[in-house]
Amino acid sequence: MSKLVVWTAAAFLALASLSAHAAPAVSFGDDNGDYANDGECDDGRFVGKGMTATPLLSDDVLHDATDCKAAYEAGTISLRGVADDGAVDFGDDSGEWANDGECDDMRFVGPGMTTTALLEDDIMRDASDCRTAYEAGEIKLQLK
Repeated sequence: MSKLVVWTAAAFLALASLSAHAAPAVSFGDDNGDYANDGECDDGRFVGKGMTATPLLSDDVLHDATDCKAAYEAGTISLRGVADDGAVDFGDDSGEWANDGECDDMRFVGPGMTTTALLEDDIMRDASDCRTAYEAGEIKLQLK
């Protein structure tokens, strides 16, 4: 075999083995929310032009599937603070309830979460609490 054929085959195999960045698998839940099927996504895990202009409620997370899936697939919304490779942006500690030992960001779920109502204003504004709970395995992103 010539060196060119060997080099070409090696280069092809190297390129084929590279993994493409894949967007995180997202579950859109169901349509059991009070504002489902109104043409706007009401799920606070998302951000973009396809979102409702009204305040987001934690009760709507995973309960506006048809609207959110359509907007997500159309590219008018994306996961809030989550890169295409799944890396989480926790934001900052500018929220009213930051640094109280509980995560107040409605994008997460688990025993490290606050037991009080979750507010849109707290999304990406309780970084230290959420990062600590996330790294300890006490919360996870609500992707599914």
